[in-house]
Amino acid sequence: MDYSYFPGCSLESAHSSYNDSVKKVFKHLDSNLHELEDWNCCGATAYMSVKEIVGFAISARNLAIAEKQKWDLIAPCSSCYTILAKTHRYMKELPELKERVNECLKEGGLSYNLKVKVRHPLDVLINDIGLEKIKEKTKVRLDGLKIANYYGCQIVRPEKGFDDREEPMTMDNLFSAVGATNVYYPMKVKCCGGMLMTTYEDVALKLSKEIIECAVNNGANCIVTTCPLCQMNLEAYQDEINKAYSTNYNMPILFFTQVLGLAFGFSDSELGIDKNLTAGIKINGALIHQ
Repeated sequence: MDYSYFPGCSLESAHSSYNDSVKKVFKHLDSNLHELEDWNCCGATAYMSVKEIVGFAISARNLAIAEKQKWDLIAPCSSCYTILAKTHRYMKELPELKERVNECLKEGGLSYNLKVKVRHPLDVLINDIGLEKIKEKTKVRLDGLKIANYYGCQIVRPEKGFDDREEPMTMDNLFSAVGATNVYYPMKVKCCGGMLMTTYEDVALKLSKEIIECAVNNGANCIVTTCPLCQMNLEAYQDEINKAYSTNYNMPILFFTQVLGLAFGFSDSELGIDKNLTAGIKINGALIHQ
């Protein structure tokens, strides 16, 4: 199977381990990711808040490039996935907006005609590749690993997409298939604070603390996420959380493709787990990254 691939700014820089693990997982599953040539920032939320038409045009440029490749477009970053899907949806539902955006794209010799399906890799793994093939390709059962599956607040909202908005189960089903235990985790779609960590740090620290606390209280060995910003907030700010709340958290925060990669037999260094700031995890009694 072939897919267009949009890594986005975060996976090209601070979260390159997410990028590497996505590519390794898909290659192991005989699926080809074709990175968009000359892709640009998705526009994120900053562009939309400054000048909406500019934000849509910046995002739509990537869709126009992907449209030429004629495959579904995979975007691992939760923000990129959300923004690209939003741009497609708004251009489809608002013809006047589509016309204005295409006027902008015309300056670069492009146009977008609504033929791209924006996908998250989690969706593709479950609904295209399927759990049976994932089981067949598993080399190391994740027995004994207790996971708190943290989806975050973006990939299942605002509209019903590939999973339930309040009780998503795709990650839970994925890790059950490779032997892990999914702990009870009612915080799975709560916000970590997002960019509030740069503006209202006390609010974001409280939100992130509650997410980690819930995982600890329910016996998780690690929190697994799909979002670069969530991963950064939950991992990089654990020391600040500990100082603010007199806690002693040292919870590993991993990308879901890193954990799946371990089940496929890749090493911690191949998956970038050795770059993590927090403690290691144990699988079948063996320590992965200290």
